[in-house]
Amino acid sequence: MIVPNKNYNNLKDSYLFYNIAQKVKAYQEKNPDKHLYKMGIGDVSLPLCKSVIDALHKAVENQGNKETFHGYMPECGDAELRSLIAEYYKKNGISLDVEEVFVSSGASDELGDILDLFDKSSKALVIEPVYPAYVDANIMAGRKIIHLDSGKDNGFLPTPNNDCNADIIYICSPNNPTGAVFTKELLKKWVDFANGNGAVILFDAAYEAFIEGENLPHSIFEIEGAKTCAIEICSLSKTAGFTGTRLGYTVIPKDLERDGMSFNTMWVRNRTTKTNGVSYIIQEGAKAVFTKEGQKEIHQNIAVYKENAKALMKTFDELGIWYCGGKNAPYIWVKCPNNMTSWEFFDYLLNEIQVVGTPGEGFGKCGEGYFRFSTFGDLEDTKKAAILLKSLLLK
Repeated sequence: MIVPNKNYNNLKDSYLFYNIAQKVKAYQEKNPDKHLYKMGIGDVSLPLCKSVIDALHKAVENQGNKETFHGYMPECGDAELRSLIAEYYKKNGISLDVEEVFVSSGASDELGDILDLFDKSSKALVIEPVYPAYVDANIMAGRKIIHLDSGKDNGFLPTPNNDCNADIIYICSPNNPTGAVFTKELLKKWVDFANGNGAVILFDAAYEAFIEGENLPHSIFEIEGAKTCAIEICSLSKTAGFTGTRLGYTVIPKDLERDGMSFNTMWVRNRTTKTNGVSYIIQEGAKAVFTKEGQKEIHQNIAVYKENAKALMKTFDELGIWYCGGKNAPYIWVKCPNNMTSWEFFDYLLNEIQVVGTPGEGFGKCGEGYFRFSTFGDLEDTKKAAILLKSLLLK
């Protein structure tokens, strides 16, 4: 008899963003003439930059000629791309061996796959509010999960305490959903805690390209001691618009060991067993991101998303509504007005002004009473939505 993984019974009935999609679908069916202002799911709206498109076209042409055709790629990533990523880290003073860089099909895939490196008895710590996939991936594996609360009083940036007795620690900075960013001092406390307790930090740096403030690390490896306690997972999805193209990268230092086992060596074994590498065409496109021209172009796109953030933040400032995020992150985390629950606020915005956001309750109990706005939408739509929000909430 086939025995299913009964841990799936412990998952919520449906995923947060599926619930949002169903509500929006039902509204659109009843109101086909209404224009929606979509600031919910964090998908990008601007196309891939010219440098990437040119590189993708060239790679496709190469695949049509015997002399330049590429079949299977190295499972851990193209050597040139790995080298370019290592060079990218140097701008923040981080020295990496090329073999410490692994090319992936995206941060979401990697955040799930990386759990193969940990025994199923390992306990995982997540900071609430939390990106749901962190929790669900560990529930599927049958792991015990420790939830560390955060809130407005600490800017949604908690520090470790004696209750954080975990083997795996998830940290996302800039954070999804709150947009909060750990300073070097705060992140150092987590690094010291992990090293002191034998834990491993899974550092989600998917939004690092949005950081512009001083003393805000783009990588956990800017922190002394991180190479013995951290794995960093990053993505080109939000950095360079690769949400539909799919490529990311993971850094596992050779110094990271537990119980005499090297996580870097284990990951090489995992990738060479479970994958055939990311496609040649996509990796060629990714190389263009790390060129001088590519960096210029992607930051022009990021500047548009930051304009979206400014329009929304200006509105919330004028309304006197508390929020965090926005400046150094593509998300703005807002306190729901008039003591509304997060789903009440969702329905209110959808029905009254057709603005779609994400209810904070979907990110755990600490998210109740808050609401996430994505700044990845169309610039003119976002400016119009900001005007509608101000008009509605001034009533």
